[in-house]
Amino acid sequence: MAAEAEGGTGLVFHPMKQFKIEPLFGEGPIHWYTITNQTLWMALAVLTIFLLLVVGTSRRALVPSRIQSVGELAYGFIYRMVEDVVGKDGVKYFPYVMTLFMFIVVSNFLGLIPFSFTTTSHIAITAVLALLVFVGVTILGFVKNGIGFLKLFWVSSAPAALRPVLAIIELISYFVRPVSHSIRLAGNIMAGHAVIKVFAGFAAVLAIAPLSLLGVVAMFGMDMLVAFVQAYVFTILTCVYLKDALHPSH
Repeated sequence: MAAEAEGGTGLVFHPMKQFKIEPLFGEGPIHWYTITNQTLWMALAVLTIFLLLVVGTSRRALVPSRIQSVGELAYGFIYRMVEDVVGKDGVKYFPYVMTLFMFIVVSNFLGLIPFSFTTTSHIAITAVLALLVFVGVTILGFVKNGIGFLKLFWVSSAPAALRPVLAIIELISYFVRPVSHSIRLAGNIMAGHAVIKVFAGFAAVLAIAPLSLLGVVAMFGMDMLVAFVQAYVFTILTCVYLKDALHPSH
């Protein structure tokens, strides 16, 4: 994908190769039941969450351990987010929001481990997460409000002549939600990892190796921030959509 020649030796690196899904055992086509590198790292993310939130807090103490502190911090952070954005009646949906956040943020950070695989860089994963939110809040909206859920698309504060036009715009915007919700996460995670790979590839060129190393360190730090921010953005948008389902009045 990119090549640099020095002293007759070609330097070739492929920033997108790290996102290739491959079977863990053997070779050949990948089927729905094939255990792949993506399957492995998704399982590791679930295991990490279990160790942190279940095993790490099983021996709770008044003076918390480091693992207990991290678990309690994550719990309190998401609980306050749900309560502040959705309201008191949204707290009952906290377990689902917490599960989403923990899976995304842990998957993002596991993807920063050298030679690992970032599951959230694939639209197949983020699209499923976004569709689950979209379908879930839509069903919830109709269950809680009936036909009144359609108030979400009717801007009653706008002039009467503009309301039908705005309703169409709101409807289109609503159905675009899962697209933007999923692409935002996958795109940002993939871009950061690809840039790190590019900088790392140039480390073999002695003339620019120090700059390449500096670029890798800087981008790695940026990716750590992006890993958390993108999980936060996905989660807070879920809370906003949940609020719309519970309180559809525009």
